[in-house]
Amino acid sequence: MQCFYLCHLGYCVGAGKTSRVSALMVLVIFLQSGSVSAEESRPTGAKYSLVEHTRIVGESYSIVLEENKPLLDIAKEHGVGYEEIRAANPDISIWMPGVGTAIRIPARHILPATPQEGIVINLAELRLYYYPPTGENEMPIVETYPIGIGRDGFNTPLGVTKTTMRLEDPAWYPPSSMREEAAQRGDPPPVVVPPGPDNPLGSHAILLDIPGYLIHGTNQPDGIGMRASRGCIRMHPEDIENLFERIPDGTQVNVVNEPFKAAWDEGQLYVQAFPSPSGSEYELGRLIDPLESLANVKKEGVEINHDYVHKLVMQADGNLYRIYPNSEEIYDKEASVLISIYEEIETRPQGFYLYTETR
Repeated sequence: MQCFYLCHLGYCVGAGKTSRVSALMVLVIFLQSGSVSAEESRPTGAKYSLVEHTRIVGESYSIVLEENKPLLDIAKEHGVGYEEIRAANPDISIWMPGVGTAIRIPARHILPATPQEGIVINLAELRLYYYPPTGENEMPIVETYPIGIGRDGFNTPLGVTKTTMRLEDPAWYPPSSMREEAAQRGDPPPVVVPPGPDNPLGSHAILLDIPGYLIHGTNQPDGIGMRASRGCIRMHPEDIENLFERIPDGTQVNVVNEPFKAAWDEGQLYVQAFPSPSGSEYELGRLIDPLESLANVKKEGVEINHDYVHKLVMQADGNLYRIYPNSEEIYDKEASVLISIYEEIETRPQGFYLYTETR
């Protein structure tokens, strides 16, 4: 059975009140985790309580580098993907940010406008949300993880599906299309790649009820937060392992493309925009979503500057922006944050993270 499925699936692999609670949870998570080494192998995701059915979780914050390391390493340590951290730090060197450089961690999210059930994957955001089942009188929670998705020409399909089977230490059978491409380059792949460090599926795979698609680990974690697969959803090995035993077969999986999200928090309206994947079905959403999202959340008597919203949609940097009240006030990514960081850095214990409000 394992071989049958993986033969079929091989081609997926390619080369306020609420705010304060969320902020506290992020503080605890990251102070406990600190810097993640290869040996520690901790999950990179974050967990939040859904207080009063909030749709905004987490808090963005900044750190000051005490050692020079690539942005990819920083992204993994703090549970964000490559494109997320690049958009939040557009003027920072990818490979050599430099000791003493302030790095913004975009850890505040508007939850997708979907039922909070099972797994929700937002392709535009390159992020997976998991809503575990809760018992009576238990506080509902959400876990969120960065992911890799299908690249141009191998788009991850949209729609509601479910998990069907979980495979530990799967073998990988390169599909005929990949074998033909590799043969043309003079580098044909093996017929089967056994479990181990060379297996592109990693050590854990969750099959979906869409022929040919999985949620799986990877032996190339640098691709997390990018559009780099042949359609499957990739996760850090630690993240898929963390979820593997807790996601039963038959769990609902809702794959959406929401490049624009809007939600209220303590009387203020925030929006978040992302670049949409290539493809006509995705580009249409990029144009329609802002109008529908704002229509669904707008309150009577609230005036919105639509020109400003359009600018944010075109900018699509993944940051949260307040559009009401004071819709003309552009979200300050760094300026005031950096001042407070450098004023306080000498008095903070080594390795202490500096947290900022994204108001």
